[in-house]
Amino acid sequence: MNPKHPKYIGIILGVLYGLSLRLLWELEALRDIGGLVTVSFMFFVPFAIGFIRIHFECKVTADLSVGKMITISWQPIFFFLLATVVTLLEGSICIAMALPAFMFFSSLGGVAAGYLNRYIASRRNTTLMSVALFPILIAPIEINYLELSKTYTVENTITISAPPNVVWNQLGQVTDIEPEELGVSLTSLIGVPRPIRASMSAGGIGAVRTSEWEKGVLFREVITSWEPGKKMTYSFDIDPEVIPDHALDKHVKLGGEYFSPLEGGYYLSEDGSGNTFLTLKTRLIDNTNFGVYSRIWGELIFRDFHNSLLKLMKSRAEKFTHNKSINYAPSAPDALTRAGY
Repeated sequence: MNPKHPKYIGIILGVLYGLSLRLLWELEALRDIGGLVTVSFMFFVPFAIGFIRIHFECKVTADLSVGKMITISWQPIFFFLLATVVTLLEGSICIAMALPAFMFFSSLGGVAAGYLNRYIASRRNTTLMSVALFPILIAPIEINYLELSKTYTVENTITISAPPNVVWNQLGQVTDIEPEELGVSLTSLIGVPRPIRASMSAGGIGAVRTSEWEKGVLFREVITSWEPGKKMTYSFDIDPEVIPDHALDKHVKLGGEYFSPLEGGYYLSEDGSGNTFLTLKTRLIDNTNFGVYSRIWGELIFRDFHNSLLKLMKSRAEKFTHNKSINYAPSAPDALTRAGY
């Protein structure tokens, strides 16, 4: 390996460029001119990294195919993200959420560099410098003048073969949850802690439902409406300071600066066969400027989390109903008597 070879220079400079901005933009003193949870860092920085990589690759291979431009531009991205994991700058959740965007925009940067090299041979170094400076120049404008804070609701419904009163009894007080009850899910695979249990201080409006998750995550849900067998809603009372730093990546910490659930609730209705439709809703606030991208991730994570909880409620309610029917089933003589024999 020759580190002075153009292709290695492209990888090294791309990684150093990304790491430099990653470290600088986290400094409190630079909050007004740069930041990590910005369009500039999430989209434009990987574009520049991909551009840098292909700019130098073109010095040795001038006729790269589009496929090569795309895949080669990913090389510094993988090394950059690996470096942030090894140095504990980022955790698995942030890496998982950033990876698709980083790969997509580095691909665009790589293709842009490849075509500029092919059709505009002059002033290539000037173009490279302009691309590298663009995120740095645009970040202060984004931070100080662009605010796309938004709220949205995620909703999931499941059908449970049990009456509403049985399902209702599973909602407030949730005893210890075994890992196999939740199964494998996207959220668990990327490192989101799983719920362990939930307890109620009392019944009715104003009561507090305390949820405990793995890794010491603890938050409260203050009951705002209470209709047994029909509806239970709550507002989230989350103190990010009591959530351990190792439990959730700081950029996606519940109750944090960028992302948090606001309200939620369980809604029950009965069909004509005695089954229950159980709906779980959560209203979220997203203070990032990522638009559709963060909305996709928010929907994906909370729908996955909702489905895990709803399946847990379904399993426990149906198991209770089944056991009750066995325990209270009439003996054979009683059954014959009731049938008129």
